[in-house]
Amino acid sequence: MHTFPQTGFVRLRQIIGDPKANPPIPAVLPISKSSFWAGVKSGRYPQATKLGPRTTVWNAADIRALFE
Repeated sequence: MHTFPQTGFVRLRQIIGDPKANPPIPAVLPISKSSFWAGVKSGRYPQATKLGPRTTVWNAADIRALFE
């Protein structure tokens, strides 16, 4: 069973899911990657934090507030 964290950071695949992962990661927000990024750009979804050149994360509490 997959549980979404209360605090900390989450990656995009933890938010929109990854059915090809082993084990599969269920989607918290069942939308596509491009739709999620468009929502971030428009302000509908929270802004990301860059931890490195190839590492982008979101605050888990901000994402949790979207689906609660």
